Amino acid sequence: MMIASWNVNSIRARTDAVLAWLDRTQCDVLCMQETKVVDGEFPRDEFVRRGYELAISGQATYNGVAIASRHPLEDVRAGFLGDPDASEKRILSARVRGSRIVTVYVPNGKNIESEAFRYKLGWLERLRMNLTQYLHDKELLLCGDFNIAREERDVFDVEKMRGQLHFHPDEHRALAHLLDFGLQDSLRKFHPEAGLYTWWDYRAGSFRRNRGLRIDYIFLNDALAERCTEAGIDKAERSGPKPSDHTPVYIRLKD
Repeated sequence: MMIASWNVNSIRARTDAVLAWLDRTQCDVLCMQETKVVDGEFPRDEFVRRGYELAISGQATYNGVAIASRHPLEDVRAGFLGDPDASEKRILSARVRGSRIVTVYVPNGKNIESEAFRYKLGWLERLRMNLTQYLHDKELLLCGDFNIAREERDVFDVEKMRGQLHFHPDEHRALAHLLDFGLQDSLRKFHPEAGLYTWWDYRAGSFRRNRGLRIDYIFLNDALAERCTEAGIDKAERSGPKPSDHTPVYIRLKD
């Protein structure tokens, strides 16, 4: 089974690209972030025609998350536990073939001196607490755009980025605390090398020069990690026409 995560940066702007990618890869489950559309305007029919079920939690212009699956989506949950109607649509989960899949769009943080940065750190702590509702799920996958580069090998210029937004010690501590729930980075099981990025700025030829950040992840608990046979980044999608500034990340699981 193939599971992927992709910040599509507006599903209406990228519908053709996302559907073409699904046709090409035959991905079983695609988790999307930054869909930027209310639920009623999501291009649902195009996914349904391809055999996908959808779970959607969206809003206009900003944020928004969705899950498209070839397998039944069960026990769908939107928002944080006890706060399902929050105005910011940033977290969505469902059970797929017995595995709990959680997709998130972590706040950007704007700059390290801002209230938005403190909100980001608080949001990550709320996410850590929210995961406790899935303790009964044997297999847990957490994926999405985390807006944090975890390690030096995940940034194009360590000295330029050190202490800056997306590579700040407070963000690193918050993400490490989240992963202490019992999650591991699927990509690093197979690819220890530096220079593997998932996001590139649209400006200054960043993609051509590979001046990027790895801020999109698929984290797995031990039970799912044992089933994971492949993990990767589909960098080719970033070079397509009118691309998102992010590209898909994916894993494959054995049955």
